[in-house]
Amino acid sequence: MHYKNIQYERPFRHRVRTQEFQKTWLIITAVVVGSFGPVFSLATQQSTAGPSEWTLNLLNGPGGDTETFADGTTQFLTALTGGFLFGWGITILCLRAWVFDAAPDGVRRSIVTGLMAWFTLDSIGSVTSGNPWNALFNILVLTSAIGPLWFHTQEPSREPDRTPTGHTTP
Repeated sequence: MHYKNIQYERPFRHRVRTQEFQKTWLIITAVVVGSFGPVFSLATQQSTAGPSEWTLNLLNGPGGDTETFADGTTQFLTALTGGFLFGWGITILCLRAWVFDAAPDGVRRSIVTGLMAWFTLDSIGSVTSGNPWNALFNILVLTSAIGPLWFHTQEPSREPDRTPTGHTTP
């Protein structure tokens, strides 16, 4: 009995470390990061600030201050924040499309480093400004955005097919 055509499924923990899986995950990362951009940009007009106010009140957590976007300075800073976040999300998609195949580990490390820098500064700022709930929320955002990108990529297996007995097949 020959077992030439038996294919063994790689365990999930190994599949998440493939370039193909991580390239796909970059779409999730871009959406997680970039989706905050349009939400915050809506706060530039009081009439469209509802989603931004809801999001900021969620990030303030229970017992936090109720935020409004009536002040012009707040609207301006929110517009800047929205633009940066949306642009960062688009940059991740561009790295995925134009750079990842040539330098998957470099792209992965760049994105993880940027996310860790955001997490550190944003969380410290949240805690020192009296909004520790946002620092906890940042953990969820960080783990969602990084996911399998935390691990080094591996080339797809180039090992020869093996029979169940361990013998190499041609």
